[in-house]
Amino acid sequence: MDTTFVASMGDRGRLVVPAALRTRQHWESGTPLLFIETDNGVVLATRDQAKRILRAQLSGTDLVGDLLAERRAAAGREDAA
Repeated sequence: MDTTFVASMGDRGRLVVPAALRTRQHWESGTPLLFIETDNGVVLATRDQAKRILRAQLSGTDLVGDLLAERRAAAGREDAA
């Protein structure tokens, strides 16, 4: 589904989102869009799309489990010493 679309910035910073992209994304007139700046560029998404992106990035992450494993490993090294 990766496709490249081009939009030129007009006067006063206005962008026209290409019709084919609006159709594929089901974006209608008045749809609020987020511009999310990252180290690699800018992501354009609706709030729901941004939530799905964030959840996908965080899935599988068990911060508490990782911290506990790290602490147990440190305790094991201390006991061995």
